[in-house]
Amino acid sequence: MPDWGWWVLGALVLLGIEALTLDLVFVSLAVGAVVGAIVAATGAPILAQGMAAVVAAMLTLFVIRPIGLRMLKTEGTDTNVDALIGAGALVVERVDSRGGRVKIGGEIWSARVSKPGAEFLAGADLVVVSIDGATAVVDAPSTEPASGSTGE
Repeated sequence: MPDWGWWVLGALVLLGIEALTLDLVFVSLAVGAVVGAIVAATGAPILAQGMAAVVAAMLTLFVIRPIGLRMLKTEGTDTNVDALIGAGALVVERVDSRGGRVKIGGEIWSARVSKPGAEFLAGADLVVVSIDGATAVVDAPSTEPASGSTGE
C-alpha cells in the first residue's frame, strides 16, 4: 500500500472514533492525516508527511475546534428533567403531601405538593416546581402580576 493509503486509512479510523466520542478531537487528528496523505501523494519523504500532519492537526485542534464547540454548545437549553421545571401539570389523581399523579407533557408522573397541607383534585392545573427522583413536586400556578407590570 502506498504511503498516502496508510494516511487515508488512519483518517477513516479517526473519523470512526470521532463518531463515538463527538468531542471534535479525533476529527482534528483526521484532518492532519488527510493532509499527510496529500503530502505523501506528492512524493514527499515520511518526515515531511508527518510534520505536515502534525501542523494541520494542531491548527485544527487549537483554532477550528474551539469555534466548532461554541457552535455546537446548547447553552441555555434545559434538557432531561430540568426541562420540566415550570411545565404545566394536569392532576389525574388527587395530589397532596403524600403523593398523587399528574400528567406532564403526555406522561403520567408520581407527584406531591410543594407546600404541606395543600391538596389538589383531579382536573386541576398545576406547575412543576422541581423534580425529586421520579416524583414531580407541583404547586398551583402563580397569580402574581408579571415582572415589570404595576398592576394598575
